[in-house]
Amino acid sequence: MKLFETLKFVLVVLYSKINGFRLFCTFRLRSTYRNKNALKKYLCVCIAILFWQIFLFSEASAQKFGFIDANFILKKMPSYKKAQQELDNFAQRAQQEIDKKFNEVREMEQKFLSEELLLTDDMKRDRKKKIEEKRKEAEALQQKTFGYEGLIFMKKQEIINPVREELNKAVEKVAKKQKLQVIYDKSSDFVIIYLEPAHDYTDYVLEELGLGDKEDNPKKSGK
Repeated sequence: MKLFETLKFVLVVLYSKINGFRLFCTFRLRSTYRNKNALKKYLCVCIAILFWQIFLFSEASAQKFGFIDANFILKKMPSYKKAQQELDNFAQRAQQEIDKKFNEVREMEQKFLSEELLLTDDMKRDRKKKIEEKRKEAEALQQKTFGYEGLIFMKKQEIINPVREELNKAVEKVAKKQKLQVIYDKSSDFVIIYLEPAHDYTDYVLEELGLGDKEDNPKKSGK
C-alpha cells in the first residue's frame, strides 16, 4: 500500500513538473531560441526538486505516530491525585492566611470610623497610615502567593513535576515498544480537528503505569 501511494505521488509530481517544463519551454522558445543554458538549468532544478519531494514523502511515510490523552491518564494516577490534594490543602491554608490579613484591615477601618470623632488630626493621619500599610502588606502577601511564579506556582512545580516525569517515562516506554516516532497529547492546546482512534495509545500508557483496565487490555484487542 505504501509503495502504491509513493508511486502515485511520484507520477503526480512528475506530471506537474513535465507540464510546467513544457509551458516554460514554449514560452522561452518563442522569446529567444538561443538561450539554451536557461532551459538546461530549469530542467536540472525540476529534477532536483522532484527527487527532494520523493525523499520527503518517503521519510513521512516511514514514520509511525500516535496520540494520548495526558489529562485522562493523570486523573487515573494515584500519585497525581495525592499531589493535587496536597496542592489544594496548601492553597487553602495560604488563602486563609491572606483572608486573615484583610480581616485585620477591615477591623482597623471599622475601629477608626467608630473613634474618628474623638481623634485629633495627627491621630487620624497616624491611623490612616497604619491602615494603608496593613492593606499593602495583605496585598503583597496575596501577590506573593497567587501571583505569577508565586508560592502556589512553585508548589505545583515541586509536587506535580515528579508525577509528569513518571508519565513521560511511561510514554517513552510505549513509544519504544510500539516503535512510534511521535506521540501527541490531544489534551494540550494543540488544535486537532480529527484523530483516528486506531492511533490512540492512551490505554498502552495506562497499562505501563499499572492502571490499565483488565477488561480492556490493548494487547488482547490486537491494536
